[in-house]
Amino acid sequence: MTAGISLELRSAVPPYEQIRSQISSLIAVGSLAPGSRLPTVRSLAADLGIAAGTVARAYKELEAAGLIESRRRNGTIVLGPPPIVGASGDTPTAEVLATVDRLADAARKAGLDAEAVIGLLRGRLK
Repeated sequence: MTAGISLELRSAVPPYEQIRSQISSLIAVGSLAPGSRLPTVRSLAADLGIAAGTVARAYKELEAAGLIESRRRNGTIVLGPPPIVGASGDTPTAEVLATVDRLADAARKAGLDAEAVIGLLRGRLK
């Protein structure tokens, strides 16, 4: 699981937010399917070399957003991505989703972070 999550400890973004954002993104793009089990808080914390409370906070926020659910004996599972709905109430077409995937790939190859890409996209949409 940690292959999809990495932390930039020198970033101004707190580690819990980096974890929350990355897991949320993995769920949104389908890399973490509904029903997938997430690592335990302690396991992920140990893998990333951070405090368990940091991972617990990220999981708590993901649960509050309805993306995951913590079950006492069954661990933490992915519930699924939130529905994507446009201003008109429609869901995006496969073409739009494919274009977003290509944008994400190109941004990664160019070394752009998520905030830079979102800023560029907002500028183009205006």
